Amino acid sequence: MKKIFFGSVTIFFASIIILCSCSKSSNSVRTTDLPAVYKKIYGATNMYAEGDVLVIQCKGLPDHKSPYYEDTKDSAMYEAYNGENPGFMLAMGKIEAMNYTFTIPLHPKEAEHKQATQLGPIGIAVNGVPFFNQYNGMGQALTTEINTFDQYNGHPTPDNAYHYHAEPYYLTTNKGKDALLGFLLDGFPVYGPVENGKVISNDSLDNYHGHFGVTADYPNGIYHYHITSTDPYINGDGYYGEPGTVSF
Repeated sequence: MKKIFFGSVTIFFASIIILCSCSKSSNSVRTTDLPAVYKKIYGATNMYAEGDVLVIQCKGLPDHKSPYYEDTKDSAMYEAYNGENPGFMLAMGKIEAMNYTFTIPLHPKEAEHKQATQLGPIGIAVNGVPFFNQYNGMGQALTTEINTFDQYNGHPTPDNAYHYHAEPYYLTTNKGKDALLGFLLDGFPVYGPVENGKVISNDSLDNYHGHFGVTADYPNGIYHYHITSTDPYINGDGYYGEPGTVSF
């Protein structure tokens, strides 16, 4: 009886090991197996591949201080406005954690039929804060809203979702004006306003606010967007590639 008992236990634990091994092998690619460029998205709470799609999960919380952190769960990150805009005024809303899931192509390519960017998140910055397009919540040009951008050039929606419409000053200050700043939903990267030591202007870019070229992360070249100091700031007439999805 003892031999049968221990044999049964051995079979039981062997079965568990096999099941666990199968579960692990069926999982998506681990973060450590992703190309190094995606590891620069340090604001992600989880990141993995599903086939040809990269899944990025994040809370959307900026890792810099802001007046919009006042009276929040992260109030230690509060800092009164100390930027250069004398017309600054607080927007409605504060900074709260969200539950974003971005899916973007791992191997982006030009779309045959281009799509306009939607209101709301159109991409993700490396610190996990969403990029928005060049329009306000009513689909109109940013005018008054610019005066609600904090000292790092972001602000929240009335629903407390913090985001950037334009250059994220905290990132360009700490990582460089020519650094990788994030990705749009079509999988193409977004770089700062400087390339090869020169400031990029809108005239240097196509209608989608990008161009093809070699970057530090893509030595063989890739289409990429550039942030500029004037409208449309991040993206022009729409996505250059086929966009993925975002939920929150």
